[in-house]
Amino acid sequence: MTSADPSAAVTPPVVEMTGVSRSFPGPPEVQAVRDVNVTIWEGEYVSIIGPSGSGKSTLLHLLGLLDRPTTGTYRLDGVDVSGLSEARRSTLRGERIGFVFQAFHLLPHRSVLENVGLSMLYRRVPKRERLERSRATLERVGLGHRIDFEPTTLSGGERQRVAIARALVAEPSLLLADEPTGNLDSGNAEAVLEVFDKLHAEGLTLAVITHDDDVSHRADRRVRITDGTLSEGIDQPVPRKLAADPLGAPANQVMS
Repeated sequence: MTSADPSAAVTPPVVEMTGVSRSFPGPPEVQAVRDVNVTIWEGEYVSIIGPSGSGKSTLLHLLGLLDRPTTGTYRLDGVDVSGLSEARRSTLRGERIGFVFQAFHLLPHRSVLENVGLSMLYRRVPKRERLERSRATLERVGLGHRIDFEPTTLSGGERQRVAIARALVAEPSLLLADEPTGNLDSGNAEAVLEVFDKLHAEGLTLAVITHDDDVSHRADRRVRITDGTLSEGIDQPVPRKLAADPLGAPANQVMS
């Protein structure tokens, strides 16, 4: 009897980019992202750090299926998304990716509960299920006591946590955050980062794009982008299922 291949049982990475570049026509042509090779495994907390103009936003758009690479391959949960139709990419984006932006993008005259549930309304999720899931997700980010408030009555940190709840309610594979503390003071920023720490501890996969070293150091893996090129920590870590020692602690610590 032939033994099973142990690698066959390993869940594919959430994100796998191979040779991904994105250029924009000129003149002169702009190479915004160059030959990116990066893998993010389930449960990882990765920060992508770089200054303004480094290619962070372009990389976010590629990761979030908001744009297509000029060259290279991108697999999301093992699915090659590079050549999919826009309709299929939109479906995958709604099902598997949650977005958190610097600007909260909340509807000011809808309650917190309604803001969180709106994405499910468009997918025709029944009202009772929408309410139950929205309440549970708001409890998850520490805002169960704010469900009937309007966003304009909340602090900046609370509004960002509502935005996080809205991103989480669809139970995505990947949470993408773009400068999530950029509009917050230090106290509110800390509250948001503590939510990310908690979500990471629960096993959610996070990729946080930032220019802030303090924010990036909260992640267990840091990737730097400069002039569209990734460096530092882009080597693939051993999957957690294979890297754990007998006591359950990861044997391979990711470089910072």
